[in-house]
This record gives sequence, C-alpha cells and structure tokens, in this order.
Amino acid sequence: MPKTVINNMKNLSLLNQHFCVLCLMLSTTVFTASHASANDVLRAYPAPAAAVQNTDFSVKVRISGQPWRDLPEYLVKVDQIKGIDHQEENASMSYFDFSGEVEVAVTFNKGPINMSQIRPLSYNIQHKVAGRTITFKLNKPANISVEVNGDIFHNLHLFANPVETYVPDKADSNVIYYGPGIHELPGKRLKVPSGKTVYVAGGAILMGQILVENAENVKILGRGMIDHSIKGAIRIARSKNVEVNGLFVTQCMTGGSENVTIRNVKCMSYYKWGDGMNVISSKNVLIDGVFNRNSDDCTTVYGTRSGFVGGCKNVTMQNSTLWADVAHPILVGTHGSTPNPEMLEDLSYINIDILDHKEQQVDYQGCMSLNAGDSNLIRNVRFEDIRVEDFRYGQLLNIRVFYNAKYCTSPGRGVENVLFKNISYNGKNAKPSIIAGYDDQRKVKNLVFENFKINGMLITDDMPNKPAWFKTSDMSNMYVGDHVEGIVFRKSIK
Repeated sequence: MPKTVINNMKNLSLLNQHFCVLCLMLSTTVFTASHASANDVLRAYPAPAAAVQNTDFSVKVRISGQPWRDLPEYLVKVDQIKGIDHQEENASMSYFDFSGEVEVAVTFNKGPINMSQIRPLSYNIQHKVAGRTITFKLNKPANISVEVNGDIFHNLHLFANPVETYVPDKADSNVIYYGPGIHELPGKRLKVPSGKTVYVAGGAILMGQILVENAENVKILGRGMIDHSIKGAIRIARSKNVEVNGLFVTQCMTGGSENVTIRNVKCMSYYKWGDGMNVISSKNVLIDGVFNRNSDDCTTVYGTRSGFVGGCKNVTMQNSTLWADVAHPILVGTHGSTPNPEMLEDLSYINIDILDHKEQQVDYQGCMSLNAGDSNLIRNVRFEDIRVEDFRYGQLLNIRVFYNAKYCTSPGRGVENVLFKNISYNGKNAKPSIIAGYDDQRKVKNLVFENFKINGMLITDDMPNKPAWFKTSDMSNMYVGDHVEGIVFRKSIK
C-alpha cells in the first residue's frame, strides 16, 4: 500500500505477535512523579510495529525527576509548491498526553543546529540548544512545530494533548473500539450508525474513512490516527449531534449537518486540493483547539455545494492554529445557490495563530478571506485575537463581493457587519490587502477594525502620523476599492 504508514501489511502474523507486547508496553507508559504534584501525568503510546517512522528527529519526554520516555516519530507528508507543481515532503509527527508540567528533548539527527524556533511564536516557548538537542518545558497542552535551520517542510509536529477525561468501555455494545495496532476497515470505510461511539486509542491506526451519514448522537474519540493516505478521513454528512475529539486525520468535512463539535483534531493533508475542515450548508458548528496544516484551504464556510443545500449559520472556530501550505487559512463564501440565494452568517474566528499562507494566484489570496459569490450574503462575522506570522506569499485580508466564472454562476449579494478585533500581523511578505464591492447593489459595508496592528503599529482613523490626505487603509498596506462603505479603524473599546 504505497505512501502510507504501512510498509509491510503482508506480514499479519508478525503484527499479531506484537499486539500483546504493545498492550503490555502501553500499560507501563503512564507516569506520575512522587515528589511532584498529583496533577503531573504523562501518557505515551508506542507505535504499531509496521508504522513508518521518520529518523530526522528523536523525541523524548518526561515528568521532572522521572525516566525519559521515547516517543515514536511518525512520517507525515506536507505539500511544498514549487512553481505550479505540488511536491510531497517528508516531515515528522509525535504525540503524547500530559497534565501538569513535562520536559521535552528533541534531537536533530541530520546535522548541526544553526538556528531553531518553536511555533506558534505567540506561545513564547523558551528552549535551549545543546549540541543537536533542543530542550524545553510545557505546562499546558499545545500543538507546536519544532523547526531547525529554517526548514518548515521537514519539521517536527509535536502534539501535546490533554489527558483524556473519558474513555468508553469497549464492552459496551454502543462502542466501536479500536485498540493499539493497525486496523484495516472493510471496504476502506466505517459507516457509523446513530447512537454509537467510535474510540481510536493512542497507538492505533485506522486504514479507511470514518463516515457519519444520516445519523444522530455520534462520537468519534481517542488519541489514535487515521492513516495519512486516506483522503476525506472523516466525513460528517446530513447528521446531527456529532462530536469528533482528539484524532490525527487528513481532512474532516461537515456538510448538511447541525450541532457538530470538532475539538483537538490534528488535520494535515499533502495532496493537491487537500482542504482541511470544510463546513458546507450547516449550522451550529464548533471547531475548537485544532491544528490544521493543509495543502489547500485550512477551513471554509460555503453554501450549497457537493450535494449539500442551504446556507450556514452559527459557525465558530477558536483556540486553533492554521498553516496553509497553499491557498487560504480562512475562506468564506465562494459557493452557494444562484437560484435560491443563501446567507452565511454569525461566523466567529477567535484566538487563532496563522503560521503560513502561500498563494500566487491573486484571486485566491488572503489569510482571512470573505469572498461572496453565487448570490451569497455574508454577514455578522467576527475575527478576534488573531495573530498572523510572516507568511510566504499572499494577502492578509481579502474582502470582496465577486464573480469568479470558474466557480460561480453569479456575483454575491454583499459582505456586511464584520469586526476585526485584536488582529496583528508581524512580517514583511504580505501583498496589499483588498476590500472591494461589486456594484451599487452588491456592497461591502460596515467593517470595524479595532486594535488592528501591523508590525506593532496601531492603525486608527486618528493615528498621529497619518497624512491628512491618506486613507487610513493606506497605512496598513490595504486597497479599498469601489462600492465599499462604513469602514472604521479605532482603538480598543473597554
């Protein structure tokens, strides 16, 4: 099975032979320190015997004063755009659970460390370098990237999870339980019935898609993985009351559904057009504490598309990290229904770190993009506490009512009532942002920028160093076109 974490599925007897040994090992990997707080807990999960590892890094973790625990370093792929071509690159991924405080040691096996960083930079994780080893401490769960010598394509993705508060009973008839090891799903798919809980334990790898379709009251939980080769790893379609929590996947799509929670999911894709978390024709969707590194848009909100019908309402993404190797970190609005115009409304993006964005096509740029097409009306959108690092190529903002003939059958109806609060960008690579309406009936209106900072400079309508003949937007490398009204740049309101 090419390009997967399986390199020897033929030897099933060897896999079974290791299963009991792995279970025994797993039972010995929960540690607490007798001299430390009772809250100090560490759980590490051995990899299945046939899982492909990447030797670029060696990773260890421990509670202070306890023995070091070696972590598996899984091979994961990421997407590097060279010209117009997608090129797969081999990166690394490790994970563990903890509470309290842990020490981490990351050894770089490919050569000397000339420079190093741990991102998101806003986490301010202090680290030391001794020879080829980076050491640091964590006192709360974090999804981070450890980068050596400026290399973002062969980095270590380290996912430090909270300790699970709930593990279902595998003897329960309503639980579909996958313990440590590799599991081939019949037909490469598990269709989950209503009322079921799917649990994928740490150290487990599923070979196939999890599908929640026309179902209610479903949970997909655990610390395990869906194999990195599985496109559309989790698909939620026309369903209600669904929770996904803790897994590592390539994609997690929500379509035609309501009351969906996606929490602490690590979503990484590497293939062409590998969107991360699409939300289509759905309402009451919460995406919380996720890490998305994707080979297309990290997260989107669309109207009618792909067989799902209707607008979107009450969608929130919060406490998350977005890394777009190509296309948008956040995109709203391209797709909808021209015959039956829809609304995409009450959308919130709160406490988010954006690590990268690269898109050479100007039509598809923007770390935060509201692009109303297909007669969509986008309204009541909140971007708050968003920190944007210096991405490689693209725009910070792209707010447009547009007609994209490649994907749309009509212009959008408008973009209105948008708040950008506590937004910061630090860098030099951003191209001019664009805000533009379409015509007198299809406008962008009522945009408020509150505590909006570019390289530490607060952008306000009354900023002291703005020439009187400048628009305020000129001070932030932003083009405001025609059919735009009601833009305000202000200080924070207490």
